Amino acid sequence: MNRAFSRKKDKTWMHTPEALSKHYIPYNAKFLGSTEVEQPKGTEVVRDAVRKLKFARHIKKSEGQKIPKVELQISIYGVKILDPKTKEVQHNCQLHRISFCADDKTDKRIFTFICKDSESNKHLCYVFDSEKCAEEITLTIGQAFDLAYRKFLESGGKDVETRKQIAGLQKRSSRSSRCWIQDLETENMELKNKVQDLENQLSITQVSASPVSNVTPKSPSTDIFDMVPFSPISPQSSVPTRNGTQPPPVPSRSSEIKRDLFGAEPFDPFNCGAGDFPPDIQSKLDEMQEGFKMGLTLEGTVFGLDPLDSKC
Repeated sequence: MNRAFSRKKDKTWMHTPEALSKHYIPYNAKFLGSTEVEQPKGTEVVRDAVRKLKFARHIKKSEGQKIPKVELQISIYGVKILDPKTKEVQHNCQLHRISFCADDKTDKRIFTFICKDSESNKHLCYVFDSEKCAEEITLTIGQAFDLAYRKFLESGGKDVETRKQIAGLQKRSSRSSRCWIQDLETENMELKNKVQDLENQLSITQVSASPVSNVTPKSPSTDIFDMVPFSPISPQSSVPTRNGTQPPPVPSRSSEIKRDLFGAEPFDPFNCGAGDFPPDIQSKLDEMQEGFKMGLTLEGTVFGLDPLDSKC
């Protein structure tokens, strides 16, 4: 690994300046990973990082894990490492943070570069495996450095400062958005807790009010014949029996007196008073009652007739 960047004016590059300054050059490779290094550059530093990541990759390969494939997008602004299917950016290495880039002459598939992390300020060495394009990718990164350096000289360093300011603003914006999302999540959790407290209070109120509202009038008990016992205190109400049928209505006694064919009133012993009998019959009844009280039995007495009247 001994490729260094040279900025010779007569050097012939692989791509047009517009392709790297206005667009990007894509490459596909296998990503062995990244590891922290102590120095920002150096062949021995890169060689140790490659040896370390190759050993870790062999262990993962023995466990059945495959080397992940990535897409590299190279421009004068940096090197982006993306997922080839979803196009999700995994790492964004800005060009002014890349301090060293080289390919391995002993293993032509391997190429690396060292980049300073924007958050931790640590130097990380990224190692890739490309079967056919390792040297070409290294030259493309070198061309991007050359064009960026020329643009820096033409703008007097203002362009680089502008990019740094934009990167700082983007970093602050990402942090503020994360804080905003955390505030929204906290507020959402507080609202959920308030709603839960209101639901608990409502359920407690309903439970406390349910014994009063759920009291149903107790139906009178019935006997074995599904008959409601008669109560002389309260009038009889139409209460259904156990089988759900209504009891038959009680016929009311008519106050009108019915007579027979001869115009005589029928005798009702349950609905008559002492003054309803003639005097002679009433006296006989009184004698019979006195006899029953005295334990005597009146024999030969004809109800309603006098023995003297039998001679007629």
